[in-house]
Amino acid sequence: MISIIQSYSTMLLGALGKTLLLTLLSLVFAMIIGMIFALMNVGKNRTLNLTGTVYVDAVRGVPLIVLAYFIYFGVPAGIKMIGIQDFRLTALQAGTIALAMNCGAYMAEIIRAGIESVDRGQMEASRSLGLTYGKSMRLVVLPQAIRTMIPSIINQFIITLKDTSILSVIGFPELTNMGKTISGNTFKSLETWAVVGIMYMIVIITLSKVAKRVERRVNRGR
Repeated sequence: MISIIQSYSTMLLGALGKTLLLTLLSLVFAMIIGMIFALMNVGKNRTLNLTGTVYVDAVRGVPLIVLAYFIYFGVPAGIKMIGIQDFRLTALQAGTIALAMNCGAYMAEIIRAGIESVDRGQMEASRSLGLTYGKSMRLVVLPQAIRTMIPSIINQFIITLKDTSILSVIGFPELTNMGKTISGNTFKSLETWAVVGIMYMIVIITLSKVAKRVERRVNRGR
């Protein structure tokens, strides 16, 4: 194990950095996607409700690995069929899209639950004061909902971080993919995967501790 760390520490840390970058990019876009479809689901427009529900159910019903293959291989193939020959996605672009879509579906449910946890009287009171629905949601409801959503969002970040390992199938050089490369080069599978597992464990345990601390502070602040 020590020989693996000595020889490949730079490569492993670089792969861990790429893993964290992919996770952060995916989470940012997932927040946007989640907010859009959550607002669709909590509104009174039945068409928007149906659209939001279909998206969440459809994406959550497809395994992430299938979604990654579809975006990385299927989408460029489909675009070539309509005459655009030079279009292609990098592993980072396809991975970000796949993770953002997947995480966004779960984030939509987190945000929806957060919004619905706020007493409906808050919205009614702000509307009675002359605020529009959009301003009431942005200035009154969402600030209160975010406090309850933060722990779940951090937990979703942890889940997304672990899900990045699936994207090794499309060649993105994240930590699991780097583990495969090192294991193949050194024939030291036990030591290599032990190091990779420990690296994941350190990051995930740290994030879990942060999530618990934030949750305690949120609960004390209520």
